[in-house]
Amino acid sequence: MIKNLLFDLGGVIMDIRRENCEKSFRALGMADISEFLGDYGQKGPFAALEAGQISESEFRDAVRLHIPRQVTDEEIDRALNAFLIGIPRRRLEKLRELRRKYRIYMLSNTNSIMWDRDISEAFRQEGGSVNDYFDGIVTSYEAGCCKPDPRIFHAVTERFGIAPEETLFLDDSKSNIEAASRLGFGALHMPPGSEYYNLIEQSL
Repeated sequence: MIKNLLFDLGGVIMDIRRENCEKSFRALGMADISEFLGDYGQKGPFAALEAGQISESEFRDAVRLHIPRQVTDEEIDRALNAFLIGIPRRRLEKLRELRRKYRIYMLSNTNSIMWDRDISEAFRQEGGSVNDYFDGIVTSYEAGCCKPDPRIFHAVTERFGIAPEETLFLDDSKSNIEAASRLGFGALHMPPGSEYYNLIEQSL
């Protein structure tokens, strides 16, 4: 019996678009940005920031090595946050509805620059904060590893005391879904253009 819902953020709750981020970094002069960004995973300093292996200032300094002109911290942060489109209000409403029946958790590969800025802001549109929608949150930069690493799934179960077999995990990455399934989680893949609440309704 499913008691817990474990949500990915980008591509499930929040709309994202890698191309916007690439365009923003190219506008700063970072011609090789496409080598570092993927739909479901990053490379180089982008991956290191997401895994909590480098600080925000170390990330910005590493990015500057690829940009042939002076750029400010704000310009870099703004380009990085261009990855994020926003959260349709209906998805926030549905999270609140689901929380009446299930315990709701988030497991996200993300970084502190996005989290402290545009992600937190997107969850404020109903007047609250991100913590008003979830019983617990694990982020990759805080956990020190990224999905599909099994350690980050173990961090969720250990921190919140939940059982994989009682938990349905939703993610737009098939590799993350497969990793969760191997660990005993119920797992639901989110195809592009789908809405998590429709898939949950069909599955549970």
